[in-house]
Amino acid sequence: MKHAREDYNRIQDPAGLIPDEEPVMVFRGQDIAAPAALRAYAVAAAAAGASDQLVLSVLKHARAMEEWQRLVARKTPDLATTIQR
Repeated sequence: MKHAREDYNRIQDPAGLIPDEEPVMVFRGQDIAAPAALRAYAVAAAAAGASDQLVLSVLKHARAMEEWQRLVARKTPDLATTIQR
C-alpha cells in the first residue's frame, strides 16, 4: 500500500487485501478539505454506478468529519502532523 504521506506508512492492511504498490489516500477528520472531497467522491461514485448504500455512507462520513472539526480540531491540509485548535 503506497500512501501519499510517508508518516501514514504505519497504517497497514493486516488482511493483505491491498497490493503493496496500490496508491492509497487517507483523509483525516481534522482536514478542512476532507468533507468536500468526500462529497465529490460520493457524486463520482454514484455516477459510476455505486450503490446508494455506499454513497450514503460516504456522505454520512463527511458530516461526521464536519462535526469532528466543530467539536475537536481542524486544520488546513499540509504535509505536517500537528493539529491547529
